[in-house]
Amino acid sequence: MSIRFIDLHSHSTASDGSDTPTELVRKAAAAKLAAIALTDHDTTSGLDEAVREGRQHGIEVIRGCELGVRCEHGELHILGLWLPENGDATPLDATLTDLRRHRATRNHRIAAQLRECGVDIEYAEVEAISGGESVSRLHFARILHEKGYVPSPQEAFARYIGPGGRAYVAKETLSPTGGVALLRSVGATVALAHPMLFRYPGNGFAEWLDDTVADLKSHGLDAIEAYHSEHSQADTRRCVDLAARHGLALTGGSDYHGAGKPGIALGRGR
Repeated sequence: MSIRFIDLHSHSTASDGSDTPTELVRKAAAAKLAAIALTDHDTTSGLDEAVREGRQHGIEVIRGCELGVRCEHGELHILGLWLPENGDATPLDATLTDLRRHRATRNHRIAAQLRECGVDIEYAEVEAISGGESVSRLHFARILHEKGYVPSPQEAFARYIGPGGRAYVAKETLSPTGGVALLRSVGATVALAHPMLFRYPGNGFAEWLDDTVADLKSHGLDAIEAYHSEHSQADTRRCVDLAARHGLALTGGSDYHGAGKPGIALGRGR
């Protein structure tokens, strides 16, 4: 019996991926995955398309999304997996609509600040390449790279649009406990995404993360994303230990974005 892999973290053009939901599922089928979760940022708009395509290829498509939430030291990401069918998640859909509206306001401010930095950019250009309803900083990064302002999309974050960058604007988000509680309220399985990528200032990260996970579990956290493309083996071991201490499940995913994160393959990571 051959082993078939799953990928519980991926993105499409509904947010900041470069593949449509249909293309994403076809790639998952070509990679012989057993299941894939589509977890676009702050939107569920690609899920129905992905589920339909999954049925055509005999691959299970898990309905999901990824929320960015803000704590006292920066932004954490929360995955909601096994979301209900559309029409049954009204509290989530209403909140995601509000978050996208705030994101759009922020994006216009980023574009304005980039122009003040001498970057020739219009927000309409960013919308045009997004292909979906959730425009993100990754789309800005692609434009900056394509126009030659930075040598890579990753450098765009360091120089311009990441924390500390010349055009960075913080976005309005839920609190971590609020995000977990919202996803649990619609029956989702809730996982803390790639916790070892969080940039904690100074020392004391391990203690802070342990306390944070304990708090989130009390509000409904189910799992830790231990297996991730940008986790080292040591990172993975720390997450496995963290989940065991708190009685949480483990999840894993590539965090595939297509062209936006070159070098990361669906179902396999780097």
